[in-house]
Amino acid sequence: MDIGHWLEPGAIALRLGADGKRQALAALSGVAARVLRQPSGDILDRLLEREAEGSTGVGKGVALPHARVAGLTGLKAVFVRLETPVDFDAVDGQPVDLMLALFAPEGSGAEHLRALAKASRALRRAELREQLRKARTTDAICVLLAQESSSSAA
Repeated sequence: MDIGHWLEPGAIALRLGADGKRQALAALSGVAARVLRQPSGDILDRLLEREAEGSTGVGKGVALPHARVAGLTGLKAVFVRLETPVDFDAVDGQPVDLMLALFAPEGSGAEHLRALAKASRALRRAELREQLRKARTTDAICVLLAQESSSSAA
């Protein structure tokens, strides 16, 4: 299980603007729609359903939104860096600027949970968060996430 393998070309956006949580999720859904080949409104609905259960803002400026999506054959990820951090109801109260969204097939169970745990462990590292904030290209983001995956256990 490798975060770098979950990211397809076009699954990374570095300068999205949003004024709040819903707008950030909508912007992320737009990126995800291209990758997942699904309507962005459907993806946003799934993400909002999950957020209604509790915020996916895990702290330190990071959110890990996730959803199960019909028609997927495997795990997919989307990484978004917001131009300006937004209130996300995160556990530590800090605004979010880094979002790594995970999308799993509808029937997935343990794989989805392991992927979330792996992403959470990776993004807990202050050094990785700082590098993700400073990266100038989508290729750099992909390399950072792939390196992090290969250096941490699943």
